[in-house]
Amino acid sequence: MFALVESGSITKYFAGNKGIVIGDTQYSKSIFSLWSESDRNAIGIYTVEIDSTNKKDEEYYINTNVTYAFADNKVTGSYGTATAKQIADTLFTAQDETDGLGTEGEVKDKGLKTIYKEKFNTQAYSLLSKTDWYVTKATEVSSYSVPSNVSTYRTNVRTKVNEMETSIDNCSDVAALETLMTYVKNEDGSITRPLGEFPTEVV
Repeated sequence: MFALVESGSITKYFAGNKGIVIGDTQYSKSIFSLWSESDRNAIGIYTVEIDSTNKKDEEYYINTNVTYAFADNKVTGSYGTATAKQIADTLFTAQDETDGLGTEGEVKDKGLKTIYKEKFNTQAYSLLSKTDWYVTKATEVSSYSVPSNVSTYRTNVRTKVNEMETSIDNCSDVAALETLMTYVKNEDGSITRPLGEFPTEVV
């Protein structure tokens, strides 16, 4: 992305995929790929440099729009301060109920904690459903018992999802939740996250 600077102010933006007109002069699109930065600067065209210092993971934060400024002979696009998404559920208020929007005390918008707990409960349900037939068979065939490794696996899945929910509930803010979910590379080369993983599926 490029910007046209006139009299110290940004007046236009260009994608750099077609020719442009500045004043009475027509320039082909080649100026964006073949000209040096200094040559473009001489006619008022600057490459936009994006400063992502304030940009955060959109899974957890709402980023601002990019704002552009010309200073120190360059054009920079930067983000403002990101806003953390709601970590807790937002509930309908008494006024909401009066206005017919919902019942007071019920969930209006799910917070990140609820969203993640639902996500991992769904994953646990999916994992358990693959071995449900063992349990069904054991209830229908008196001579059959669920293999011990399957029983252990199912117990471990339930235990793990409960631990995950507790860890999520214990997060005091969005930053803590993000840390809980973020994978990091360890000294031994393994990649893990504080939340941990479900047990390996039984075959």
